[in-house]
Amino acid sequence: MGSIFQITCDGAFFNRCLDCFLGKVANTSKLQDNLVALETELGKLIVAKNDVMMRIVNAERQQLRTLDQVQVWLSRVEAVKTEADELIRHGSQEIDKLCVGGYCSKHCASSYKFGKQVAKKLRDVQTLIGEGVFAAVATEVVPERAPEPVADERPTVPTIVGLQSQLEQVWRCLVEESVGIIGLYGMGGVGKTTLLTHINNKFLESRTSFDCVIWAVVSKDLQLEKIQEDIGKKIGLVDDSWKSKSVEEKALDIFRSLREKRIVLLLDDIWERVDLTKVGIPLSGPKNTTSKVVFTTRFIDVCGSMEADKKFQVACLSEEHAWELFRKKVGEETLESDHDIVELAQTVAKECGGLPLALITIGRAMACKRTAEEWRHAVEVLRRSASEFAGLGKEVYPLLKFSYDSLQNETIKSCFLYCCLYPEDYGILKWDLIDCWIGEGFLEESDRFGAENQGYYIVGTLVRACLLEEVEDDKVKMHDVIRDMAIWIACEIEKEKRNFLVCAGAGLKEAPDVKGWENVRRLSLMQNQIKTLSEVPTCPHLHTLFLDFNKELETIADGFFQFMPSLKVLKMSNCGHVKVLKLPIGMSELGSSLELLDISNTNITELPEELKLLVNLKCLNLRWTIWLNKIPWQLISKFSRLRVLRMFATGFARFDAASEDSVLFGGGEVLVQELVGLKYLEVLELTLGCHHALQIFLSSNKLKSCIRSLLLQLAGDTKSIIDATAFADLNHLNELWIDRAKELEELKIDCKEIVQKRREPFVFRSLHRVTIHSCQKLKDLTFLVFAPDLKSLDLDRCDAMEEIISVGKFAETPEMMGHISPFENLQTLHLEDLPHLKSIFWKPLPFTHLKEMTVRACDQLKKLPLDSNSAKERKFVIRGKEDWWNRLQWEDEATQIAFRSCFQPERLVAKFDFWFATLEDFLLENPLQLLY
Repeated sequence: MGSIFQITCDGAFFNRCLDCFLGKVANTSKLQDNLVALETELGKLIVAKNDVMMRIVNAERQQLRTLDQVQVWLSRVEAVKTEADELIRHGSQEIDKLCVGGYCSKHCASSYKFGKQVAKKLRDVQTLIGEGVFAAVATEVVPERAPEPVADERPTVPTIVGLQSQLEQVWRCLVEESVGIIGLYGMGGVGKTTLLTHINNKFLESRTSFDCVIWAVVSKDLQLEKIQEDIGKKIGLVDDSWKSKSVEEKALDIFRSLREKRIVLLLDDIWERVDLTKVGIPLSGPKNTTSKVVFTTRFIDVCGSMEADKKFQVACLSEEHAWELFRKKVGEETLESDHDIVELAQTVAKECGGLPLALITIGRAMACKRTAEEWRHAVEVLRRSASEFAGLGKEVYPLLKFSYDSLQNETIKSCFLYCCLYPEDYGILKWDLIDCWIGEGFLEESDRFGAENQGYYIVGTLVRACLLEEVEDDKVKMHDVIRDMAIWIACEIEKEKRNFLVCAGAGLKEAPDVKGWENVRRLSLMQNQIKTLSEVPTCPHLHTLFLDFNKELETIADGFFQFMPSLKVLKMSNCGHVKVLKLPIGMSELGSSLELLDISNTNITELPEELKLLVNLKCLNLRWTIWLNKIPWQLISKFSRLRVLRMFATGFARFDAASEDSVLFGGGEVLVQELVGLKYLEVLELTLGCHHALQIFLSSNKLKSCIRSLLLQLAGDTKSIIDATAFADLNHLNELWIDRAKELEELKIDCKEIVQKRREPFVFRSLHRVTIHSCQKLKDLTFLVFAPDLKSLDLDRCDAMEEIISVGKFAETPEMMGHISPFENLQTLHLEDLPHLKSIFWKPLPFTHLKEMTVRACDQLKKLPLDSNSAKERKFVIRGKEDWWNRLQWEDEATQIAFRSCFQPERLVAKFDFWFATLEDFLLENPLQLLY
């Protein structure tokens, strides 16, 4: 018995051992075949998974639910795929361990274990493939419908006049470029929402890889819940229970729904930063790296706070596109009803300044006006008081006023409304505007530089809010419709507080009845044809009076300013060009109030002594009063509170160093001594007539710290060398003009010393404009290599000049030769009557900011410092005679071809020829030409 039992047990044990051995051999010997099968079956499983996923996406777009088992199956597929990929990746290493035809292994235990895992994973994959049929069917809880469109079509006009090219630009960013956030900014009514609407609808006609396009309106009163509701409606989250959730809970729901989708979020009318993470938008991450956000705003600052990768300004329409839009709104039937209407309609369209909202509103209002008389009346109303025109006061201005209402504080609002005192399309000098703001008391004046910085900040704020337009670095202007809106606010909406009377550029030949001035606070009669101011007004509340650019003004009645006890700012620049302008008797009555007096660019010959009673005067502008030859010297010292004195080219036309009547007696020495005594002086523009006066000036640290513009008229001076390094201490010198220094041979600069002694050799950092006229012996202007921010250079009648920057003066500083690149910020270069000029610079320059280069009568200048690198932008214009252009030598043919389109040939006309044709306008810009 015992032996039989033992045999039976031993036999069973043997069989189990044999099965185990054979199983191990099978797992090992079939390893290679199983790996191939696993990879094949895994591919089939992925195909099944993708099919199920597609069905799920379609179901979600139809707001249909899928069975929970489907999500479980998808999770199992992901897990098995990860494990199978890992086995396949290590398969080749395990196969290398096999031997004896694959029936044995160098590491039996390891190979057996790996083979077992592969066999099991193969069975798991095959099981999931079988279940995939069920998963695919389970997604079809209702009959499958055509998928919902990615975007909801929004109503809009079929064509977008003037915006097509911008639509294409933005679209390229959306579908081609790796740009996440795009900002569209521009003034109210310019067409931002129209552009965004067309972007939305373009998704309906274009095939893209985006899953969903969501539109949300933000508006001025930012509410995250409102944005979340717009998004929730689009992706099917909104129900009664969802509405009761908190902002944070909704954000989490939105995030979960969108994190694996490619979406485009279109946000219309943003006024401040929207925190997209608090809304629930997945901006980036391993599963969502290509979603996009496009928003519209009136403020370029918002583009910064939203961290926009790209921003586009939606600007007003060109004149051509504006007329096309206006014509569509008026209709051909109306335009053809009277032969005069087309021309009048074009005038009306121009009054809209290319603003689509105004063009559409006025075009619709005029669509049924079919007589020329009605159109003439429309032109008159738009020019006289645009707010009275049908639709503007109700539809256009209130929309634009939102931008005004959103300005940060009352100071910025006051500064903005002040700009409407200037005429339409007028380029307002920034520093001149800030002078007025300070004079009015809008800005804190305890620190002049601080007040100026605040002023420039406000200018920038208004530009970024699209309420001002920057036309040049130093000028801004108001769009015509924005200006009309500002006048509407000042004269209608806030009449009691502001009370403006604006007649600027109205073509007046007589001043409006002074009886209407009584309650006015700010009055502008600027840019008219008024000849006389014969009545004496009573203006107890008047703070600002603009009389500028009344060129025919001959007479101002004595006592005209007698009853203006509150007047702070008086501007009379560019007045009285026909007869000598005389200041009326009685200006002393302004003594307790007047802070700014501007009589620049007038032909005034003397300042009356009674001005010494203007004890509160803080800013006196005498720029370009070239005929002014009499200033009672005690007058300067009486202006004890003067902070700003502008005397650039003052008395220039009658300058005579030998004359005791000269405004600059002794070449300016007396003037300099008087200026030193002005305790509060902070800004100075000055004209000096001899080298000795310059030395006295340079010996005063106070005056050196104040100087902004300096004109050296050295006609009678025998000094042949001026040490230009001395100007390095003039930290705020912005403008330098040297005129008729007939003996001046050199503006000396020790390049080697500057390079060796200064860590940063740019010693003329604030110098922006340099003009050199009639310095016949001057050879070069090498000191300008140390003026990195130079923007304008004007050289005229310098007979001996051969080089602008002398290569010889850098021979001792070879380390600088390769690194110097002057004129990096130069915008305008004017070269005229330089008969020996051969070189501007010894090697090509990029000229990245140059806008205009003019070359006249410089026959020896045969090569410009331009090459293929300079040609990359090619945005500037080159003017000159065609025969000069044809003689130029170029680096290579490619450069010549590149700049051919930049050249604008001109006929060389003697200056006297066009003086008499346009004398008045010419002298405004170039009054010194009278002296040549």
